[in-house]
Amino acid sequence: MKAMVARLDSFGDVLLAGPAIRAVAARADRVTLLCGPLGAPAARMLPGVDEVIEWDAPWVGFEPPPVDAADVARFVGRVAQDPPDVALVLTSYHQSPLPLALLLRMAGVHRLAADCEDYPGALLDLRHRRLPHRHEAQAALDLASAAGFPLPEGDDGRLAVRRTPPGNRPAGADGYVVVHPGAAVPARRWGRERLATTVRLLARAGYRTVVTGGPGERELTASVAHGSTLDLGGRTTPAELAEVLARAAVVVAGNTGPAHLAAAVGTPVVSLFAPVVPAERWAPFGVPHVLLGDQRAPCAGSRARVCPVAGHPCLNGVSPEDVLAAVEKLTGRAPGLEPGPGGAEPADRMEWSP
Repeated sequence: MKAMVARLDSFGDVLLAGPAIRAVAARADRVTLLCGPLGAPAARMLPGVDEVIEWDAPWVGFEPPPVDAADVARFVGRVAQDPPDVALVLTSYHQSPLPLALLLRMAGVHRLAADCEDYPGALLDLRHRRLPHRHEAQAALDLASAAGFPLPEGDDGRLAVRRTPPGNRPAGADGYVVVHPGAAVPARRWGRERLATTVRLLARAGYRTVVTGGPGERELTASVAHGSTLDLGGRTTPAELAEVLARAAVVVAGNTGPAHLAAAVGTPVVSLFAPVVPAERWAPFGVPHVLLGDQRAPCAGSRARVCPVAGHPCLNGVSPEDVLAAVEKLTGRAPGLEPGPGGAEPADRMEWSP
């Protein structure tokens, strides 16, 4: 049986689809992962994926391409050359699977399954209803199971990536703290001054720190590292970043792809989480983590890209001392956390999921 799993959005979204993909791979002869350009690097790291098809869909992402009839026809034609027997369309709770379901049906896919609130007509064979408050990774697993692909015995259902053989260690000896300052949109970023102060505070507390970031974040990582710690901004491939994160004691990051990559390599996370999307659906999955940020702030659930509230109170209520306390908790160097000054909801949530 040939199967396709589709997850068209970002790097972190594709990582969260990993457990469901492994469930499909356990019963299928071949698995194709359909993803967008932002998710493709993650797709190539996932166990169970035999083939990656990359397509930039015009209804996905912050800057989707214009609708191009010729491009859509090429996509449908590519899938139609060797259509899968079954396809699972994975989406976030606020997205519709129906545009892609229509195209896959046109390409000759006979069995389609997706979470869907809208009436699907003839587009879906399995219209699954997502349970309330489910994490994105768990919701994808629920759909896979309903479609006949339960997790195989012995699979713990956590995130995972294929690891590269050990080579150079750009971060040096294991046990450092990674600080990843970037995020896809401003509403999910903590202030760079606070991050730079946090790096200095961690150093004074005896932690060795490493700052990471993508190719477009070099100026940001340089300002946070400030010449006082190792700056790997723009210097790692996704696979190399996975190794850097795997060798860390803790990762400090916002709600961004590298936080999910840290979870996929089993590293605890201090999550600077802006509640513009719900933490119950997007927090680091399957690893110990401390959730920082006021999850009841006025921006909660708004899906805003730029903070709609003056002063960015959901994250600016977190102090560098709160981050240090969270790192100490996750590394076992402190018995507990004390609220930081002025924090609306400082390091008061330590969680482990599932």
